[in-house]
Amino acid sequence: MFQVRFHGRGGQGVVTAAEMLSVAAFSEGRHAQAFPSFGSERTGAPIVSFCRFDDHPIRSREPVMSPDALIIQDATLLHQVDLFAGLSHDGYVLINTSKSFADLGLDDFFKDFHPERLLTCPATELALEQLGRPLPNAALLGGFAALTKQVALEAINAAIRERFAGAIGERNVAAATAAYRLVVLAQEERIRVASN
Repeated sequence: MFQVRFHGRGGQGVVTAAEMLSVAAFSEGRHAQAFPSFGSERTGAPIVSFCRFDDHPIRSREPVMSPDALIIQDATLLHQVDLFAGLSHDGYVLINTSKSFADLGLDDFFKDFHPERLLTCPATELALEQLGRPLPNAALLGGFAALTKQVALEAINAAIRERFAGAIGERNVAAATAAYRLVVLAQEERIRVASN
């Protein structure tokens, strides 16, 4: 089973992101579920949502306490909430920011993690370019697809189109595709630097 925990703020599409990821996994023939955990249900309040998918039926219904991947939609939560609780050193982390892990003060924390599984992505900037609105969720799903290779970009894009019809859907697909390409380029650059 692969489990993903999303952290963000109300109004950023945190719940919708988990739902779209579950639809994408389901469309690839896997069992999937997505659900939120609300504290205060207001815009700007911290929100957590969960997605899990597997090749076998999923019996678990509790929140994801030991995620295989974290998608952090709002970097301002980094020093306010224990976002990394339960994450193993084999986990994936995707943070919505244009800053590096060093700039975020996380280098020391991640020193025992696999560096190829840790990435930042300027998803809000990509969303502003494509949508004209700071909604990073679709872009982060594209980045997630490239980083983890757990779900294909085509499945992500189909789930986005299913959720958002017409021009809005296509703009979200463009944001997801742009993030996917950016993550692929970042991974290629990391490999190039490591081989020199």
